[in-house]
Amino acid sequence: MQPERILRRTAAGSQLGALGLLLAVMAAVLGVFATPSLAQTEKPVVTGARVAGDETRTRFVLDMDRQVTPVISGLASPYRLIIDLPEVSFSIPGDAGKAGRGLVADWRFGLFAVGKSRVVMDLKGPVEVDKTFFLPSVDDQPARLVVDLVSASPDAFAAFVEKSRSGRAEQVKKTAPKSDRLTDPKNKEKPLIVLDPGHGGIDNGATGVHGTLEKAIVLEFAKLLKTRLDEGGLYDVRLTRDDDTFVPLSRRVEIGHELEADLFISIHADSVRRGQKFARGATVYTISDKASDQLAEDIAQSENMSDVIAGVELREEPTEVADILIDLARRETRSFSVHFARSLVSELESAVRLINNPHRSAGFRVLKAHDVPSVLVELGYLSNEHDEKLLVSDEWQQRMAGAMTEAVHGFFRPRLARQQGAPSQ
Repeated sequence: MQPERILRRTAAGSQLGALGLLLAVMAAVLGVFATPSLAQTEKPVVTGARVAGDETRTRFVLDMDRQVTPVISGLASPYRLIIDLPEVSFSIPGDAGKAGRGLVADWRFGLFAVGKSRVVMDLKGPVEVDKTFFLPSVDDQPARLVVDLVSASPDAFAAFVEKSRSGRAEQVKKTAPKSDRLTDPKNKEKPLIVLDPGHGGIDNGATGVHGTLEKAIVLEFAKLLKTRLDEGGLYDVRLTRDDDTFVPLSRRVEIGHELEADLFISIHADSVRRGQKFARGATVYTISDKASDQLAEDIAQSENMSDVIAGVELREEPTEVADILIDLARRETRSFSVHFARSLVSELESAVRLINNPHRSAGFRVLKAHDVPSVLVELGYLSNEHDEKLLVSDEWQQRMAGAMTEAVHGFFRPRLARQQGAPSQ
């Protein structure tokens, strides 16, 4: 090889090497500047939480990886304190709030809405927020959100609730924004079915013997049932929630009403205390002014507490409108609800285990739409170990979804036959 060639190649190699080094340095510099901005896109993390003090003064502390701005409000009947945060990741045990202290009976936490997390404290009585402050991270110590509570009079707490009401109402209004899946044009050529997976977000619902969360299992099943109902292309099927987001009970009812749903199915898997060794199997509930039995009353009370658990202000039920047309619509709707419930029980009998007297009734708030046939289905009872094992079984879920799909087919068969110009069976 000629010496000049060697020199040219060596020079070229040196130039390439220098260029590579320059690119590496630039990448490193850009990386240094890019890292903080990327980190800022990640959700803040709650790494610890604790309650200290007594019934005169109580301190609540959240350990966090960075500072956030909380919004604190109160609710009465029962007494609750609400701490709203930007959406955060809770890296703490799921049962962290079961044991309270001082003025705090217990507390819970979780996602409240898209972009919002919430801590709800059940209080032993009226309190006053003495001070709230954020301690920055120092050395190995995390940043800390500190809320100090002191005992107060009912009147003082009522004034605090009233002062914080406007901001809280705006947040609750945003918990279930109208999205495209809820507001796009309704295809009334097909029956419209709303599936309502219970609970969600901060409201976990029941917890199974082995830790199964009701909110997770009912969402999974609702998505499976939607897939089965979508297969034939006969129905327009919507979900009140399709992720781990809290939806107030009143909003669930509104969704069915706004979509002019032809059928509303609320899906649950509750836990019972009374006779829990024996309460197992699927149950179908319809609405009634008086509970059919004690178990139905207990389940309705439990389900109707969803808004309380999530820290939503309970509003008085609207006064019944003295209108004969609305009364007739309500009676007709309840008649259709009972008809579907009986058909559903008939289909489920040959597919899954049912509780004794599987069609029951009680005053479920989520079933109160006067113009939408509505049922609430308890897939099983998470307080029963055998039911919990079935609820997480793919095979059982498929059987349950298949039976419910057949019941829906039977309910809408006369209408579909009329639309197709064929005689109904």
